[in-house]
Amino acid sequence: MSTPELSANASAASADRTGVYLAILQLVFTLGWTTYVIYLPRLAAEVGIAPSSVILILMLDQAIFTITDTAMGIAADRISRMVGRLGLFVGVLTAISCLAFVALPFVAGTGAGAQVWFIALIVIWAATSSALRAPPLTLLGRHRAKPRVPFLAALAMLGYGLAGAVSPYLGVVLAKQDARLPFVISSVVLLITALALSRVERDLTRDASTPHEPTQAAKPLGRMPVIFIGSMVILALGYQLHFSINSAPFFLRFAKSDDLQWLMPVFWIGFNIAMFPASVVTKHRGGLVVMGAAGLLGALAVLGAELAGDLNTEIVTQFIAGAAWGCMLMSAISAALAIGDSGAEGKVVGLVFSALALATFARMAAVAGGLQKLPDYAPLLHWAPVACWSVAGAGLLVIAASRVQERVAKARAV
Repeated sequence: MSTPELSANASAASADRTGVYLAILQLVFTLGWTTYVIYLPRLAAEVGIAPSSVILILMLDQAIFTITDTAMGIAADRISRMVGRLGLFVGVLTAISCLAFVALPFVAGTGAGAQVWFIALIVIWAATSSALRAPPLTLLGRHRAKPRVPFLAALAMLGYGLAGAVSPYLGVVLAKQDARLPFVISSVVLLITALALSRVERDLTRDASTPHEPTQAAKPLGRMPVIFIGSMVILALGYQLHFSINSAPFFLRFAKSDDLQWLMPVFWIGFNIAMFPASVVTKHRGGLVVMGAAGLLGALAVLGAELAGDLNTEIVTQFIAGAAWGCMLMSAISAALAIGDSGAEGKVVGLVFSALALATFARMAAVAGGLQKLPDYAPLLHWAPVACWSVAGAGLLVIAASRVQERVAKARAV
């Protein structure tokens, strides 16, 4: 085997290890967030916060994420121009985040007098934890062979999907446990995982066949990111309304509430399985095409879930809806890295995560306002996911087609 082939194989293996690492990082981080959501009502009650106010705290978290995810992505773009600094940046902020996270149950245990400190720790934790989303994913855009990005994005998002699948079981297991030990364990595991980013970054830099220049500045992005992120907000809102508000009632038409812990993960099973074959299509056709097609497929699946007449049909449609969302999210990360290439990968990926947070905030606001219980608005919430995914999906396909036509016209002009 020739030296170039050995170098290419080493680079590919390094990239695959990076994808697996990012999957583990997303898995550990998302499980930590799930632990937080499970215990937050109990911890808030210990400091004298009413149960009705817990949703406001969660909305505060999402509002912070909406701002800091993009800010962290922009910071990652600047820092990653200096080789080896990104891992240090993420490691320091993760250490601060974990310290604040671990302190939450201990501070809550001191009683109502610690209410201000409790909220302050939540703000610190939420702001610094954004370092674990967009910044690590920028490595995929800066030190890799471009055709491998969709597969690596699928690997990275696998951790997010696995966490979604096990979250119902985690809620059952932790329901009656003391909060301190789970908070400590999740923080220690997350910190150890995050600290490994420096080594991953060094390995990628050493093995990359076409690394970006450390001093390269970001290119002007134009209007495409605005259209792309606007579509992402609509797609994410469709996911939030379908899975977080509508899915459980859909299943409860045919099953008992005790069965939900076994039925809700069906969505995430579809999510995890579909990303990898879809990554092949993304490699050849582009992220916008896959996002658009998956949006339309997902709209049909959600419509099927709404109209399902038995449990088996409901399970199948929920599986397809999850598969569609997996394709949307994987291809969105791939498209973000392509749009931000080169020099603005972190900014565009950060905008994707900000879009996800904004959609989560909107869903929580709807729940806090009790819209799902109002006769005039309940049907709207049922059909909104179909509208979101179909409109955004069709729009993305139109944009993708127009970009292809532009490229063809330029090629003919030459």
